[in-house]
Amino acid sequence: MSMRFVVLAILLAGCSASQETSPLVVARPYNVTLPAGFDDTRTWPLILVLHGYGATGAAQDALFGMSAHADQHQTIIAVPDGTLDFLGKLFWNADDACCDFGNTHVDDVAYLTAVLDDAIERFHVDKRRVFVAGHSNGAFMAHRLACERADRIAAIASVAGEVDTHSAHCTPSEQLAVAQIHGDADPLISYDGGSLPNGVSYPSTPETYAFWKGRAGCSGDETEAPLDLVDPLPGTETDVERATGCSATGAVELWRIHGAEHIPFFNGTFTESVYGFFGAHPKPAR
Repeated sequence: MSMRFVVLAILLAGCSASQETSPLVVARPYNVTLPAGFDDTRTWPLILVLHGYGATGAAQDALFGMSAHADQHQTIIAVPDGTLDFLGKLFWNADDACCDFGNTHVDDVAYLTAVLDDAIERFHVDKRRVFVAGHSNGAFMAHRLACERADRIAAIASVAGEVDTHSAHCTPSEQLAVAQIHGDADPLISYDGGSLPNGVSYPSTPETYAFWKGRAGCSGDETEAPLDLVDPLPGTETDVERATGCSATGAVELWRIHGAEHIPFFNGTFTESVYGFFGAHPKPAR
């Protein structure tokens, strides 16, 4: 059976790793699920789960089903929380559009980098298999990490969030894999692009897909078999488009969920499909 706990409990027990724990992690502990049979005789994949605006890490993990499948996939799940804004909502400072509405300028790239580094050191994580799954604000944050911390991340799965195509700072140091997942009936983060209440625009989902295709040097597309990811929607509601002709270490997919709104009621096939995408795209051996 998997084990769930808050990293702070490890720190207080004096069971810290050999490296000095970052003050960022001490101030903002994160939750961890370790799979059944965890030990330090082997290395383990890690998935970082990032919640949407006003949600919590635990709620996001439950929606995605990552920890629920951790034993089956022998994967560590790390689940941090953002910080509270002036409305009492948890958020990530991902980009100008989303979602530091109070202009706190909290450095969540630094914080999440510290979480990754801490988990990698503490839990014997395989550095080639570090992944990020985020929803909405957390998906915007996943793209930000892909832009700025590609050296630590092999792949991201973004649900209902876009990359900051307006920024000149999205220059990943390495290629990585991106699964762009979005419902085309989303009224909050539109599939066709738009702007948030702060007036800052974000790109459409096809534009985000095209952006990452360009970064990976992809030259074409092919259609994969459709998926049934959302139980309330009939049939295989999700079209899957995969970029082709990409660089050896880049991969990009677009999963368009027909009729899905902002928070789809995902089924187990969604969870397995995300795990499958991550499992197929580790960083190359060095």
